[in-house]
Amino acid sequence: MKKINTILIPLFIVYFIADIITQSLFLKSYSAVISYNVGSNNSKVKQIESKLKQLGFFKGNPDNYYGTDTREAVKKFQRSRGLKIDGITGNATLKALGLSDNQGNNNSSSSKSSQKTAQSADINLLSRAINGEARGEPYVGQVAVGAVIVNRTRDPRFPRTIAGVVYQPGAFTAVSDGQINAKLEDSSLKAARDAVNGWDPTSGCVFYYNPAKTTNKWIWSRPVIKIIGKHHFCK
Repeated sequence: MKKINTILIPLFIVYFIADIITQSLFLKSYSAVISYNVGSNNSKVKQIESKLKQLGFFKGNPDNYYGTDTREAVKKFQRSRGLKIDGITGNATLKALGLSDNQGNNNSSSSKSSQKTAQSADINLLSRAINGEARGEPYVGQVAVGAVIVNRTRDPRFPRTIAGVVYQPGAFTAVSDGQINAKLEDSSLKAARDAVNGWDPTSGCVFYYNPAKTTNKWIWSRPVIKIIGKHHFCK
């Protein structure tokens, strides 16, 4: 009997230690998966809604409750960033919003990585806006449309982000009629990069219109600075 106990006790200890390690790894993995969905109720939800409101996606008043209005705003944001469209704010969506829950990522390399991710998302959205608004225009005209959007982010009359500008209600026909989701042409992506990198063929314009199509009487009152392709660019 003593011999059997001598064998069983070490085996039990090994099993006990292995079980602790397994649970620890499981909990670590589980804790790394963060998600907020309809019904979530905490201060992080308010941060998410505030960020979405700043970007022009959330129309209500930010609070601590994740409702269906929050879910729909998250879906719009996810669509604009090329993320999985499920209305759930998980790690990827938090990261795109600049609200990542991951710890230990405050060093300079992770900060640079986050900036690159944000810039890549901005260029992707800008290229889709250009694609929807200026397909068929000369290349410089496509860059010009991108430059107008970039210029608006620096003008206090408009939202401060590319997403906010693009999705500002009634700002762009391509958003209203769905052309922003049209098949992306290579020239639109290249034009977006050029616009973000500082090429501005419009010399600072924040408006443009096609005189053959516009029904907006107000826009005709703006001083025309440049005519590129079919678009008139003005301030």
